[in-house]
Amino acid sequence: MSNSTKATAERLVKLDLGERSYNIHIGENLLETSGAMLAPLLKAKRVFVVSESTVMSHQGDRLKASLEAHDITAKWFVLNPGEATKSATQYESLLSSLLNAGIDRSDTIIAFGGGVIGDLAGFVAATMLRGINFIQIPTTLLAQVDSSVGGKTGINMPQGKNLVGSFYQPKAVFIDISTLDTLPRRELLAGYAETLKYGLIDDPGFFNWLEENGPSILDRSAGENSVAARIHAIAHSCTAKARVVAEDERETGNRALLNLGHTFGHALEAECGYSGILLHGEAVAIGMTMALDASVRLGLAKPVDLERVSAHFKAIGMKTKAREIGRAMTADALMGHMTKDKKVEAGTIGFILGGIGSAAVHRGVDLEIIKAVIHDSL
Repeated sequence: MSNSTKATAERLVKLDLGERSYNIHIGENLLETSGAMLAPLLKAKRVFVVSESTVMSHQGDRLKASLEAHDITAKWFVLNPGEATKSATQYESLLSSLLNAGIDRSDTIIAFGGGVIGDLAGFVAATMLRGINFIQIPTTLLAQVDSSVGGKTGINMPQGKNLVGSFYQPKAVFIDISTLDTLPRRELLAGYAETLKYGLIDDPGFFNWLEENGPSILDRSAGENSVAARIHAIAHSCTAKARVVAEDERETGNRALLNLGHTFGHALEAECGYSGILLHGEAVAIGMTMALDASVRLGLAKPVDLERVSAHFKAIGMKTKAREIGRAMTADALMGHMTKDKKVEAGTIGFILGGIGSAAVHRGVDLEIIKAVIHDSL
C-alpha cells in the first residue's frame, strides 16, 4: 500500500478525559511505525512488553524492529495464550518477573496482544509501584473494538470473570488492522460480536451497515474493501466507546450498557471454566441473543429484532444458542453464576435489555423468564 493510501485510510479517535485524554490510532501496518509514535510518549526509552506466544510468532518481529529502529530498549515477557492466563496466579508471577527485571516508575508497560493480555498487563501497570504508564497495542478484533479502549483492567477469579481489577487508562492505543490477517476466523467472529454490540445498544444505522458489510470485515480476500470496512468498523466502535467512557468512566451510569449480553455470556464462560471451549466473543454473541429473547418476552423488543440478529449471526457462522457450545449445562448452574456477576447490586442482577438500538439497564427482572430463556437456549 502506498504512503498516500495509508494516510487516507488511517483514522484517529480521541478519548477525552481531561489531563488523562489519549489518542486511538487506527490503520494498516502501524506496527512498522510504532516506534516513532511511541517515542514521544515515553518518560524513558525503555519498555516492558507483555505478550503471548501466538502473537509473538506472528507479529513480534515487526514490533521488535520498529522499537530497535528508534533506540527503544525492550524487555519481553511472553505468556501462554488463553483466558486462563488472566488469573491471580499469573498476575502475581508477572509482577515478580517485572520487579526482578528492574522496572521503575520511568518505564512503560506495553500490552501487545488480545483482551487477555491487555486486561492483565493493564492491571499490572495500574498496581505496579502504585501505577506506571502503559500503552495498548491490541492484535485481535475483540481487543481493538472493545477491551483496549476505556481503561478497564483486571483478572478473573474462580468465583467469576473480571471480579478483581481497576479503571486505569493507557497513554495511547495503536490499532494495526494487518494483525487481523493472521487471526483464525473463529477469533475474528468473536471480535465481530463485540463490534455488532454497538449497533444493538443505540445505533441501528450501524447495525444496518454491518448486515451489509459484515462479510467484508471477516474476509480479508475482499482486498481494499476489507481494509476500508475494518477501519470503518473499528473506528466507529472506538468512537462509540470513547463517547460513553468520557461521560461515565467508572461505570456508574450508561457505561453499563456496554455490557450488553455479558451477564449471560460471563455465566457461560464460567461454566466452561474460562477455557478454549468458549471464546469471550462467542459467549457475548449467545448472551446478546438471550438478552434479545428475554426482551421480546418482556415486551421490550419486537420479535423481528431477535430474528434479524439471529439470522445475521447464523449467516456469518456465529453460535447463537448455548447448546451449540457442546457442553452439558443446566439453567440452575448458569443462574448461580449470574448471582456472582459484578453487576449485581443490592442482591439484584442487572440485565441490559431492549431491541435493536434501544438498550437500557433493567433490574428486578422476573428471573423465571430469564431461566426460561436459558432453558430454551440449552
